[in-house]
Amino acid sequence: MASHFRRRKGLSLNWWPRREVGRGHEPVMDAEETVGAGALATEASHVELVEGPDPELAATMGFSGFGKKARTFDLEAMFEQTRRTAVERSKKMLEARAREEEAHKEKELRSQHEDVDSAASGSSVMGACPALTCREAESSESEDGSNEELIGPPLPRQTSIQGPAEDTDDDDEFIGPPLPPGYKDSDDDDYDDMQEEDNNPVKKIPDSHEITLQHGTKTVSALGLDPSGARLVTGGYDYDVRLWDFAGMDASLQAFRSLQPCECHQIKSLQYSSTGDVILVVSGNSQAKVLDRDGFPVMECVKGDQYIVDMANTKGHTAMLNTGCWHPKIKEEFLTCSNDGTVRTWDVNNDKKHKGVFKPRSVQGKRVIPTTCTYSRDGKLIAAGCQDGSIQIWDRNMNVHTKFHCRQAHAPGTETSCLTFSYDGTVLASRGGDDTLKIWDIRQFKKPLNSVEGLSSFFPMTDCCFSPDDKLIVTGTSIKKGGGNGKLIFFERETFQKVYEIEVTDASVVRCLWHPKLNQIMVGTGNGLAKVYYDPIKSQRGAKLCVVKTKRKARQAETLTQDYIITPHALPMFREPRQRSTRKQLEKDRLDPLKSHKPEPPVAGPGRGGRVGTHGGTLSSYIVKNIALDKTDDSNPREAILRHAKEAEDNPYWVAPAYSKTQPKAVFAEVESEEDETDNKPEWKKRKI
Repeated sequence: MASHFRRRKGLSLNWWPRREVGRGHEPVMDAEETVGAGALATEASHVELVEGPDPELAATMGFSGFGKKARTFDLEAMFEQTRRTAVERSKKMLEARAREEEAHKEKELRSQHEDVDSAASGSSVMGACPALTCREAESSESEDGSNEELIGPPLPRQTSIQGPAEDTDDDDEFIGPPLPPGYKDSDDDDYDDMQEEDNNPVKKIPDSHEITLQHGTKTVSALGLDPSGARLVTGGYDYDVRLWDFAGMDASLQAFRSLQPCECHQIKSLQYSSTGDVILVVSGNSQAKVLDRDGFPVMECVKGDQYIVDMANTKGHTAMLNTGCWHPKIKEEFLTCSNDGTVRTWDVNNDKKHKGVFKPRSVQGKRVIPTTCTYSRDGKLIAAGCQDGSIQIWDRNMNVHTKFHCRQAHAPGTETSCLTFSYDGTVLASRGGDDTLKIWDIRQFKKPLNSVEGLSSFFPMTDCCFSPDDKLIVTGTSIKKGGGNGKLIFFERETFQKVYEIEVTDASVVRCLWHPKLNQIMVGTGNGLAKVYYDPIKSQRGAKLCVVKTKRKARQAETLTQDYIITPHALPMFREPRQRSTRKQLEKDRLDPLKSHKPEPPVAGPGRGGRVGTHGGTLSSYIVKNIALDKTDDSNPREAILRHAKEAEDNPYWVAPAYSKTQPKAVFAEVESEEDETDNKPEWKKRKI
């Protein structure tokens, strides 16, 4: 009946699920299949066969009759029966195998203890005790193991001759000779070193190696590194912006592109967006620019109307920019502040008008100039440091009133050069123009948490930044020419103690940037250098990619494989002819029309043969000649005019016909001497000498 079922339904018993017990249990699987087949055959024998066609279905389909109906089975009962049989078989096989392994282990244990007894000087009783204890432990292990299904070959047993107590207590037992005193495992050393580094953040500073990038000769006033750490951009007082690619540079450390995006304006700030595809360029003019990764322009902000009093009604900035930065979450939005007293947000896709305007105000409500601005780490807050020494923070979506402010943050009249939030977003660090560095808790913004003085700053863009683990704060110091070396100083965030310093170069340290992914520190100096500090072990990529590449050799010009020496006058073209008699040479020259041509004689007379004579041949020469011969004296203009009076009276042509009717007789003014004029004047009009 089972065979008939397979034939009618097209089924096979080969699809029946097989339960893998473990390695070495293949015979159990075969038995399980056999049991399953037997159980299936038994169940199939109890299936009731229904004979006869279904009359309703036959009437519907139009056939006279159908064959027998398909048999039905209780599959759940068949599965349960098969499973139980397989489990019982597997238990029996496992128990038999465990007994065999136990007997084998006892034999090995006896042989080992016999060797120990023969080598030891003690009594036979001392050797029997460990054997008995080990046997009991082995039997207990075998009983425990029989309850669980073991997969794979049996684990080797670690034996010891030091006694039963140590065997049972020591789980991690070493094989081999005892370790020397004072020995420490390398893993323990690494763990201790890691713990020490966590406790001492100074050891995380990557300053063991450095490379120097030559930007120019003037101050490097802007630094930017993309989020992946592949490209560095530098800008300076020489109006240049240089792009550096760490993966594409070799040991010569040359920038792959240099440009002047803002013509003759100093670069104030450079920053890559959160995605790294565009660069924000803030210069000394009133219009910020956005460039792509290769330095080509993408967008330029519009300039506002400087004749409008309310800066909120202008489309853009009307005075010099101070700094700018990108939104940390929204890749199209950036922020700028200007000397027109506003902080504006912009959208890259709209260069016609700003997105929002924030106007800092002094205590009296007057306009105050923001010198630096930044976003918080989550992008919800906008902070600005102002010239009156205040720090003002707005909610990004509410630009009317400040959310937090501190009026006495720094000395009034100084330029706050940098504001930066910590990575946890609760602490704000400010670098003031009053030579101080302070950190603030924005939740308690009236008083700084810590501050340090005496950090000289001569530049309006001197930086400060947090370390990637938020435990250190870094800033640079400025120096006068010949006043020593500019330093990069590290302070601990909690205690504000000076923990480390790096002497960078004999110029001021203006910009500093600690990249969290690369774990490398970039520094911009006052003498046109951009330095990168790194550690081969603690740092990743960046400067490590270019220092290992050798300099590319300059291509040599192609040279001939075989050199040819050409002597002078060896070729027929340059060979000088031999000297011959002068008579024959004169005869040849006489026959040559060019050499025997007689030179033209000078022209004597008005001119002939199409050539102009020396004088008198043209109108200009005639006029010059007559002018030179005219000796009349025209020093007295009255006499020169009256000389033609008789001719004009006899033959009037120009003026006289016009007055012939109205004034036929000319009337001229009588000339009176100056003495007569003075005599006729009254006394009070006469000049007093």
